[in-house]
Amino acid sequence: MSRAHKEKEQEVRQYYRALYRAWGAQHWWPAETRFEVIAGAYLTQNTAWNNVELALANLRAANVLSVEGIRSVSQARLEHLIRPSGYFRQKAKRLKTFVSFLDTTYGGSLDHLFSRPTSQLREELLSLNGVGPETADSILLYAGNHPVFVVDAYTRRILDRHSILPAKADYEEIRALFEQALAPVAHKQPAKVAAQLASAIHGAAHPPSAMSTAARMPLAQVYNEMHGLIVGVGKNYCRKTKAACEECPLRPFLPAP
Repeated sequence: MSRAHKEKEQEVRQYYRALYRAWGAQHWWPAETRFEVIAGAYLTQNTAWNNVELALANLRAANVLSVEGIRSVSQARLEHLIRPSGYFRQKAKRLKTFVSFLDTTYGGSLDHLFSRPTSQLREELLSLNGVGPETADSILLYAGNHPVFVVDAYTRRILDRHSILPAKADYEEIRALFEQALAPVAHKQPAKVAAQLASAIHGAAHPPSAMSTAARMPLAQVYNEMHGLIVGVGKNYCRKTKAACEECPLRPFLPAP
């Protein structure tokens, strides 16, 4: 491993510690069940999270926010329920495809699905229509407690502005950087972490939920927290336009002008 790569890993670890000190636990993913996480991972594609929450609320009110519910609801009804999330026809079809895959391959059991080795399950998820690396990794990490880091647009923007990696870097290169950088942190931090919600802005934190407070292996917990912390930076400070660098907890790490 080159010296430059080691320095990048060290910087990522410093980001994690600085953000966690500032904001504490983020309680990602906000959901009550594993399937709600999976549905959210599909619905959040190409839309804002508040739109996803509207669609999830519709599914919940219709009592179909479950494997059984998606299996039984008609395609047209499902499209109507998830309409607030946008691209509702595509997303309805993809949710149906996931449940069909679960039924055919794992007898409809999420327990059996998530008992698969991470690398094998990731390949299976990526083979499904509409599942890219970010969606697959969100399902693996947040629903399945598999230790994979989720790379999103916020991650790319922060790395690019801090001159660590270009925004167009390969997804797997970014994922590998974060996983290698954060692995040592997991040995020093317990699996359970307490919320710190005192400040007015605390990253992207959500109120605790059944899934966010579920027991996780330490490495998955660290990846979980880091992704939530990065979302907090992206939403509140490292915005696409009108970045608020002066107030950002990562301001000390910006390269010199």
